[in-house]
Amino acid sequence: MSKRIIAFLLIALAVYWSFSVLLPNTISDIDTPDSKFSTHRALVHLKAISKQPHYVGNANHSEVRNYLISELEKLGLKTQVKEGYSMGPWGNLSKAKNILARIKGNDSEKALLLLSHYDSNPHSSFGASDAGSGIVTILEGVRAFLAENKTPKNDIIILFSDAEELGLNGADIFVNQHPWAKDVGLVLNFEARGSGGPSYMLIETNQGNASLMKHFVEAHPEYPVANSLAYSIYKMLPNDTDLTRFREDGDIDGFNFAFIDDHFDYHTALDTYERLDRNTLEHQGSYLMPLLYYFADADLTNIKNNEDYIYFNVPLFKTVIYPFSWIMPMLILSIVLFVGLLVYGLKKESLSLNQIGKGFIAFFTALILSAASGFVLWKLLLKLYPQYQDMLHGFTYNGHTYIAAFTCLALAICFMVYHKFYASENTASLLIAPLAFWIVICGIVAFALKGASFFIIPVLFGLLSLLVLIRQKEPNIYVLVFLSLPVITIMAPLVKMFPVGLGLKILFVSCILVVLIFGLSISVFGSFPKKNRLAYLFLSLTIACLAVSHGRASFSEDRPKPNSLLYVLNSDDKTAVWATYDNVLDDWTKIHLTDSPEPASELQENTIGSKYKTGFTFTNKAELKSLPEPSITILQDTVIGDNREVAVQIKSNRQAERFEVFSDSTNMFKRFTVNGVSAKRENNSDYVFEKRWQNRLFSYYVSDNEPLEMYFVVPKNQQTRFTIYEATFNLLEDRNFRVSKRKPNMIPKPFVLNDAVVVKKQLTIK
Repeated sequence: MSKRIIAFLLIALAVYWSFSVLLPNTISDIDTPDSKFSTHRALVHLKAISKQPHYVGNANHSEVRNYLISELEKLGLKTQVKEGYSMGPWGNLSKAKNILARIKGNDSEKALLLLSHYDSNPHSSFGASDAGSGIVTILEGVRAFLAENKTPKNDIIILFSDAEELGLNGADIFVNQHPWAKDVGLVLNFEARGSGGPSYMLIETNQGNASLMKHFVEAHPEYPVANSLAYSIYKMLPNDTDLTRFREDGDIDGFNFAFIDDHFDYHTALDTYERLDRNTLEHQGSYLMPLLYYFADADLTNIKNNEDYIYFNVPLFKTVIYPFSWIMPMLILSIVLFVGLLVYGLKKESLSLNQIGKGFIAFFTALILSAASGFVLWKLLLKLYPQYQDMLHGFTYNGHTYIAAFTCLALAICFMVYHKFYASENTASLLIAPLAFWIVICGIVAFALKGASFFIIPVLFGLLSLLVLIRQKEPNIYVLVFLSLPVITIMAPLVKMFPVGLGLKILFVSCILVVLIFGLSISVFGSFPKKNRLAYLFLSLTIACLAVSHGRASFSEDRPKPNSLLYVLNSDDKTAVWATYDNVLDDWTKIHLTDSPEPASELQENTIGSKYKTGFTFTNKAELKSLPEPSITILQDTVIGDNREVAVQIKSNRQAERFEVFSDSTNMFKRFTVNGVSAKRENNSDYVFEKRWQNRLFSYYVSDNEPLEMYFVVPKNQQTRFTIYEATFNLLEDRNFRVSKRKPNMIPKPFVLNDAVVVKKQLTIK
């Protein structure tokens, strides 16, 4: 076997290695010693709490709460349930019911808090991963910890929060209302945004992360998956967790541990006990146990720090950290070395200006072709498979195969382009362009995205490769493979992480990353004389992956189609329609919407709250049903000076589970209180709800059939009009509507109000 073939196989093995170290490959069984975490024991709890959807307000939610209280008490812990209304920045009001317990330490100034939420997303998610996995990780971890019969230095608080899915409401009432909140020095929060893959560690802090990262490394988690780039991106996205409330309202630092793969299961009826990846649950346990033991005895009064660290994980070294203060010196060093090697190589005639120029043409041709091909191909796939539009996650069931296809396509382009520019002994010259481009990237991120500054590490090894190529006419290819390991092991997981985390729409970014990795690996591949053969190989793999993706593009029982149906009754004008959010109707929705539905123009005025601001697409006239309207009572209507103070109670007569309240943007509110919770003003404004979207004021998720009570102050001459939607989630169960069950290849569409019977009602305060 030739050295080049071995080198290629070693590179492939390095790619495999970079992924294999991200997750445990064995699962702790039921016979694991009592003082150790057991995934199998955790699964016993998970099976019990994920039998049914258990969103705020339904009967299963209470059953899960009672089960968790019972299990904590079996561990000898005294529990308490604290409840209260909260309306977070998402505009969702609910009454959260938090479960709390506390392990007393022997010398505690600050407590360690273990956090996860026990509610599932309304209305069809079983909540096994999100966040049943976090709940059972903590249950099993605390059991193992207590089995050692050691008293920790610090108090350990267990918080199973409620209504996280609705707006971090449980975390809100704990941080802002519970006396234990002032005792908390650090939080470990366990979350999920999918049903598999490695769990990423993300820091929440208002200060620098240096102290947190030092402690994290000292705790020695076995499979750390963390990088400062991921957190920099996370902070830019609207993906808050309970830990956000601790940071923003309590200035309390913490660690998030969240897995994000198999995103198509997130918030759906597929978030089940069976589909949760067991290795992923093991990974969560591998974080909890060392961190629990470490922080149970650590000084939690000394967590704050104003210094920031770069951090990333790499095989063998696990988590590498260094201060932000190193960013500029390392960047300057790389520039000086690059210029020095360029001059040295030209003088030594190991570099050629002509070949360097060709190298720039080759690199940018590969970069532009790969990025453009990735962007255009995904747009084409969306046209070919319009059903993908109904997967609001942005990640299809065959998404991993698409990642493989686009990766192979970028590699095929790279090998084909560089084949055209092959010449004996020009590898060193070809390396100049990617090195220059990488250094430019590092210069940009040093100022604009400091968390990505670990990109300089592959550059430094690339410069060593350049030195070897300049000094040796026939360099040892295995040395060059070794020097390519940093760019492969650090960067290859990002090729998958970006589309998994941000959606397949950015597959072109993965293509760009492939070219960047290939560019720094040209020290190995540059001497391959017949790179076109590898181009054909990867092009064949691209076609094969696209063929496999095509075979999995249609929906099935394993890959069910998300769809939606609502019955909306306008109680004022006595009309009713069937409505959907779907772009592509199927046999089930067409039963009520027909083959020729109307555009949902009348319902677009008020878009009911959803994660992605998804609006109705189609409607069809429906038979008028006799449904009880909500009872509306004016409790107060008083004019004081220039203001009018009004109190209104709205009570459901059919046990509604959700209210949506809208008011035209011309209506101004000086104050607004909902079930005792005051709406917050923005930027010291004189009014609340100023920046409402699509006229939406708030949503109210009902618990215990408690009424909606609004108190508001408006200008005395303002005619204030509300549009109220009252919803139940029983469309398929109510025999009056004769809606058949979905077929096995269908599930309720997540992130929207679905399977609902909705009554629309106008309220005008004249």
